[in-house]
Amino acid sequence: MWTKHHKKRKTGRFVIPAMAVAFLSYFGYHCIHGDYGLRATEAFERQRIAREKELVVLKTRREHLEAQVALLSDGSLDKDMLDEKARYQLNMSRADEIVIYNHYRN
Repeated sequence: MWTKHHKKRKTGRFVIPAMAVAFLSYFGYHCIHGDYGLRATEAFERQRIAREKELVVLKTRREHLEAQVALLSDGSLDKDMLDEKARYQLNMSRADEIVIYNHYRN
């Protein structure tokens, strides 16, 4: 019967804890710095807030444009609105009128 006597090494008991530390360090790092980590979540939240503000501005602009379209629609044609749009597009006014330019996009 062959037997080998092994000297007990003190480093052998550190292998599993070292692997556990490496494993936890890897996933811990990616929980903070990864594509879906804490820092990325903060960036996504800032982006979401900015886009919500942009959405509010766009909704307000859309409501304004819908109101203008409603005034120019066939069923309820507002002559003042039609006159205003025609003068704006043709860049014309009468001699007795005062023109005040409002710089907004149409």
